[in-house]
Amino acid sequence: MKISYNWLKQFIKIDWSPEKAGELLTDLGLEVEGIETYQSVKGGLEGVVVGEVLTCEKHPNADKLKVTTVTIGDSEPLQIVCGAPNVAAGQKVPVATIGTTLYTEEGESWKIKKGKIRGEESFGMICAEDELGLGKSHDGIMVLDEDLKVGTPCAEIFDIENDHIFEIGLTPNRADAMSHLGTARDLKAGLLQKDVKLELITPSVSAFRVDNRMLKMDVEIINKELAPRYCGVTISGLKVKASPNWLQNRLKAIGLAPINNVVDATNYVLHELGQPLHAFDAVKISGNKVEVKTLEKGTKFTTLDGVERELHEDDLMICDAEKPMCIAGVFGGEHSGVTESTTSIFLESAYFNPVSIRKSAKRHGLNTDASFRFERGIDPNITEYALKRAALLIQELAGGEITSEITDIYPNKIEDFQVRLSFENAKKLIGEEIPRETIKSILTSLEIKVNNVTEAGLGLTVPAYRNDVQREADVIEEILRVYGYNNIGTTKKLNASISSTSKFDDYRIQNVVGDQLVSQGFFEIMANSLTTAKYTQLTEQLNDEHNVSILNHLSSDLGVMRQSLLFSGLEAVSYNINRKRDNLKLFEFGKTYHQYGDNREEFKHLSVFVTGNRSEVRWTNTTQQSDFFFLKGTITAILDRLGLSRYNVSPVKSDIFSEGVSLSLGKHKLVDFGLVNKKILKQFGISQNVLYADFHWDTVLDLVKHNKVKFTDIPKYPAVRRDFALLLDESVTFEAIDKIASQTEKKLLKDVDLFDVYQGKNLPNGKKSYAISFTLQDENKTLNDKQIDKIMSKLQENFEKQLGAELR
Repeated sequence: MKISYNWLKQFIKIDWSPEKAGELLTDLGLEVEGIETYQSVKGGLEGVVVGEVLTCEKHPNADKLKVTTVTIGDSEPLQIVCGAPNVAAGQKVPVATIGTTLYTEEGESWKIKKGKIRGEESFGMICAEDELGLGKSHDGIMVLDEDLKVGTPCAEIFDIENDHIFEIGLTPNRADAMSHLGTARDLKAGLLQKDVKLELITPSVSAFRVDNRMLKMDVEIINKELAPRYCGVTISGLKVKASPNWLQNRLKAIGLAPINNVVDATNYVLHELGQPLHAFDAVKISGNKVEVKTLEKGTKFTTLDGVERELHEDDLMICDAEKPMCIAGVFGGEHSGVTESTTSIFLESAYFNPVSIRKSAKRHGLNTDASFRFERGIDPNITEYALKRAALLIQELAGGEITSEITDIYPNKIEDFQVRLSFENAKKLIGEEIPRETIKSILTSLEIKVNNVTEAGLGLTVPAYRNDVQREADVIEEILRVYGYNNIGTTKKLNASISSTSKFDDYRIQNVVGDQLVSQGFFEIMANSLTTAKYTQLTEQLNDEHNVSILNHLSSDLGVMRQSLLFSGLEAVSYNINRKRDNLKLFEFGKTYHQYGDNREEFKHLSVFVTGNRSEVRWTNTTQQSDFFFLKGTITAILDRLGLSRYNVSPVKSDIFSEGVSLSLGKHKLVDFGLVNKKILKQFGISQNVLYADFHWDTVLDLVKHNKVKFTDIPKYPAVRRDFALLLDESVTFEAIDKIASQTEKKLLKDVDLFDVYQGKNLPNGKKSYAISFTLQDENKTLNDKQIDKIMSKLQENFEKQLGAELR
């Protein structure tokens, strides 16, 4: 939210610097995120002075140029070459001197320098109004009042606004501060705590009066729940034209583009008082009737931006006797707004149901200054006052007469909030006792009425516009923010208690695994859960029917919730590769979202991505490509760390992978991993191999939760290693060897490891050689050669019988 300091000072006559005022606003909870300077004429016309044209002769080398001599009050007149057709001797003109910086309409700067034009020297520039930013005309130079003194800075002649703009990061609960009046109200309360007593000055509407009753508008509120209060008045005989400079400068300062005097007046009051208003061309209101109601679902309506929209049955509409004119509190219609030909208007000021406005704005993807305020809850009791203020301002700017009584339909008044404050509770929550007189002073400065005072506390009436202050805790928060958080003392002593719980914490397991991956050189990513529906077409594993669609998506690329972490991860991989980061090790903890009929479900996953080299190339190490076995080692290390090492291995059944395996524990799938299909990689512009693992994290957590940790003593006796070189058929897997070995010797065999594989020359066709190590250990005694030889003989025998192995 942008707040003009000059505008703010119309409500409260503060003489503080903008920086100091900004600090106080931040302390009050209206965080000032930045302060910008604003000039209605960029550069402030610095270096531009009043000059007098002494002579004006035709340029000897150009038909359309003239050579002039201009005095600007210095001892020597300046020679200036000018191309304007209207320049003449005796004129008072604005002169940009050497070194002056001027700005284009787009804000680009350019500096006036000494130059030579067609052979004639030029020492400055006689300016047109568009060159100075004082208008858009470029038909000729500006001719100033002949009574002006030569050498007078032009900044003193023209009405240039110099302002400071606060960018306030307004929290959603502070609907009361969404205006210059609301900000000034808070500033007044803060100043009072610093012993600076200033009055809050509000615009007077005492001059409002009905001139005649020639244009009456019948108003009917059909849906009173969605429109608790509705006011309106007609103004006739006005003239729509451009707004005066002072009003345009006010709006431009806070980032609004001026439109015309009527619309600008409504925008001015919106940002002044926080009350949105809307002006309808009265001639375009059929039957001189205004109806506030909802319409049938699917009704077509074209808004001011020229977009035809389909209305929802819950959208509150402002209609005439025949057609809709405006989406209430959100956006006006294309055919009912004020134009240059408008001579009479119906001016609306209302309080609409915040929830209704918020839903309508979201449904249609509209976010306007009006909806921003209505959906947060404005002051229901300022409606008529704001209407009178806007009507008087329009009369001032556009002329005309008030041609109807004010219609004010307010059947059920929105009451103020009654709250009881306990001094003891205030002390407990604040952590310090604030003097009771100070508490009463703060509450009064915030327009919270103190009804009664007892030894225990206060009975309070909170104004209806403070819809965020309805409980005792809310009142205490108000006291504290105005009193000042910085004024609450702190203690050097910190008390803490340690609690133990048997509750299983998912995040601890996640942190353990995350730390393990980071220690191996992986980087954690956090991808968007919103994605495009077209990704589901890249694999048969996903189904369009299971997409959880976003009702009001920002774009088609963010239209659904993701069903897989694969594609958002590949987006990150592609992004990095395109920026010459080819060696990647990434992981993400995230959720997938699925629609099954009327039910929606979400599942936790851990995704791991590996591509390129295992590490960056250095002179101390050789390049080693990240391959399937590197990813497998990473995955098995995670499962071992979690105590899930007794898993089954099977080929993966998914077209996501060109090759891969699936690890399961009983009926529970733990992880699928392998090489991502090149057809999928091609969709992301990735030409190098990418390895991907998808952990079913909900399953992992459930198994870990029930996994009991066992502790054993470290063996006192040494382990023994024996090796076999086995000639095997190509179809035999290491898993088969490991399984047979484990069944052969269950007690003393501690580990089986494959440390070499050979295929090729000197081996029969269809054969391969496995070099396998076996680790044996007895925890109670040292093994002797007889025991070891017996076990190894039995292993050899079983390998030969069950696998057809030969000992090499």
